[in-house]
Amino acid sequence: MDDTVLLIQNMICWVGYEGKDVVFENLRQLCVHRVANETGRSWLWWDYVTDFHIRCSMKNKRYSKECAEDVLKTLDLPVEKIEKCMGDPLADVENEVLKTEQELQVGRGSRGDVTILPTMVINNVQYRGKLERAAVLRALCSGFKETTDPPVCLSSELETNQCLERNGGCWQDKQSNTTACKDTFRGRVCQCPVVNGVQYSGDGYMDCKPIGPGRCAVDNGGCWSETKHGSSFSACSGSHLTGCQCPQGFQGDGHQCEDIDECKARTACQCDGCACKNNWGGYECKCKGNRIYIKEQDACIERNGSRFGWFLTLVILAVVTGSGIAGYIFYKYRLRSYMDSEIMSIICVRLSETRTKASSPAKNDSIIPCLYTTERGPVLELHTI
Repeated sequence: MDDTVLLIQNMICWVGYEGKDVVFENLRQLCVHRVANETGRSWLWWDYVTDFHIRCSMKNKRYSKECAEDVLKTLDLPVEKIEKCMGDPLADVENEVLKTEQELQVGRGSRGDVTILPTMVINNVQYRGKLERAAVLRALCSGFKETTDPPVCLSSELETNQCLERNGGCWQDKQSNTTACKDTFRGRVCQCPVVNGVQYSGDGYMDCKPIGPGRCAVDNGGCWSETKHGSSFSACSGSHLTGCQCPQGFQGDGHQCEDIDECKARTACQCDGCACKNNWGGYECKCKGNRIYIKEQDACIERNGSRFGWFLTLVILAVVTGSGIAGYIFYKYRLRSYMDSEIMSIICVRLSETRTKASSPAKNDSIIPCLYTTERGPVLELHTI
């Protein structure tokens, strides 16, 4: 990176800001560029400009010296050295840094806007530089949006991985080895990551927290959890996408939870004859005498009454079962009687038909009574088969 940086004459004023605020910030950025080059970390200028734009915007009313110094400290840049470079911007004298930059921008060379052949255009902008592999590749890589760089642009021959030094000033969880720093060709971006399908949310600089259904699997979602006396409780709920809430029997903000003494607070086991004992995450309630405790009603009932209820239930079940069996037997009896009468009726009809065709009935050993109707009325006959 050369020592010539375009001085951005952005004189857009926001509510509460003046043109001099923009000039002061431009001066600070020039000094950041110089100090970064002197320390051999020229890429920090890009990081500062990017972070300042995100964290110290006029829209959010954070375009100030204090916000700029916070960004400098995050990037581990010497604030005192940069202030010394800036001098006193309010002094009624010509600022040497601004004067030098203006002279460099005027340009006194012979190239001007002459087109060089062969010509290479990147994103509709003519490339002006050395026609060698590394230089051209750097120019091509600079045309990609950050975080969309192809792998070749992130090779050690073309750029320095800024995430390797102080994690690029981004958020990091050393316990889970999770970082918001993402290396790019221009420098780095602080962006909350996605780890094992769990999305982190935050500014990427100071804070990143897991959100979504699987967040409890990652460091318990940043919520409180504890195991004691063989029981485990957690303030992270998979049914909630964000936030921490102490479980039932505990109180707190979700990051710190303490056991509630229900007995001391008199929120449970307050019935007559009840004895309350507090446990971690709950309580025990016992009744005096031969009685049992009903938690839903917070009351004690007689154990004998409970036995009588079971006895009465068994009697009712026995009666219902007996009635069902008796009904089934009666049904089978009626069905058999009906079938017998139907069979007898069919036999009688057949015998009647045979009687009309023969002069005398057949001689058989069995005699069957048959009742049938004639023109003269009902007739009962005995038939031998």
